[in-house]
Amino acid sequence: MRRKHFAAAAMAAVFGTGLGLPALAADIDYGKPGTPVKLVVGYQPYYTQAWSGVVMRGKKFYEKYLPKGSEVEFQIGLQGAIIVNNLLAGKQNIGYMGDMPSIVSTTKQDVADIRLVANLGLAFDQCNAFLVRKDAPQFKDAQEAIKWLNGKTVAVPKGSCTDRFAQAVFRKSSIEPKEYLNQNIEVITSNFRAGKIDAAVMWEPTTSRLVEEGLARLVATGASVQENDGGFLGMRADLIKQRPDVVKAWLEAELDAQLFLADPKNAAEVIKMAKEQTTGFSEKVLWNSLYGRYPAAAGGTDTRNVMYYTFAPETRELIKRAAAFLYSIKSINVETLRPEAIESTWTEDILKARGLKAPIGEVKALPDSQAPKG
Repeated sequence: MRRKHFAAAAMAAVFGTGLGLPALAADIDYGKPGTPVKLVVGYQPYYTQAWSGVVMRGKKFYEKYLPKGSEVEFQIGLQGAIIVNNLLAGKQNIGYMGDMPSIVSTTKQDVADIRLVANLGLAFDQCNAFLVRKDAPQFKDAQEAIKWLNGKTVAVPKGSCTDRFAQAVFRKSSIEPKEYLNQNIEVITSNFRAGKIDAAVMWEPTTSRLVEEGLARLVATGASVQENDGGFLGMRADLIKQRPDVVKAWLEAELDAQLFLADPKNAAEVIKMAKEQTTGFSEKVLWNSLYGRYPAAAGGTDTRNVMYYTFAPETRELIKRAAAFLYSIKSINVETLRPEAIESTWTEDILKARGLKAPIGEVKALPDSQAPKG
């Protein structure tokens, strides 16, 4: 497999959105502690593991903690690489991202200093899901399906968490696709419809939409190969240094959002907010992406997301393993992240003050009877 070619394409995906990044982004003036602040938040309503951002926008928990008069603008990113670009360019201050873009963002301090300040969750199928064309063979299990990918045409959005997962599985299972294409979710959808690709790795809720519409079949997840995925909250270091009050305020609200998301009693309201903040997704598809359960033979599990909130050992293990892998394929230039790339004190202190421990909640698959009808 042409690893260098794949890695170069992945980095092009991170930096190829036309923002014209400066050689070194200047610090932003956020004002003095205690004064109103204006924040621009990049988030991904089209990435289910990052739905604490959806809850934050919908419930506005941050209003309870930020200085009075503060303004928050939410900007949608269709994938994490776009949010990374905006953080580095100083166009966003806070970003909700998957594991690969989050890790990559912290290694570009020659452009801007980005730190990870919270975990959005760990799972096996929120980003790590292999889909095959609808007329692919019926496989007896996930391992047989993965072996079938050898010599096939596979597509992923390069620079995303799906890219890391796909390449990790290819290496672990000695798979060499005929083609490994860089395609966004819209192109992958149209190519499944036209029969132009054999497989793709996709994140929720697009995974559930492709399955529900009969355009593709789910055949394996991270649970099939013991490769988990994660989401993280990143912030610019100039915000952290200048406005510790804002950092603490946002992370207090983020904890509220994750606790809300983890409570099954709020499932209907969560889906309503997700529906309002996305287009092209039915309530049933959105529900399946977080509360549905896939067959065990295809990598389905009872737990859809575990909110650690802080950087627990499980969270750090994923970051360490993922960073080493990204370094091995030359997607980043360091094998281990610099110590200051992860700022865990904020979330640790907040959990201690509230008498909570990680993980603070889990999203369990719910009975199909609770799913919306349409």
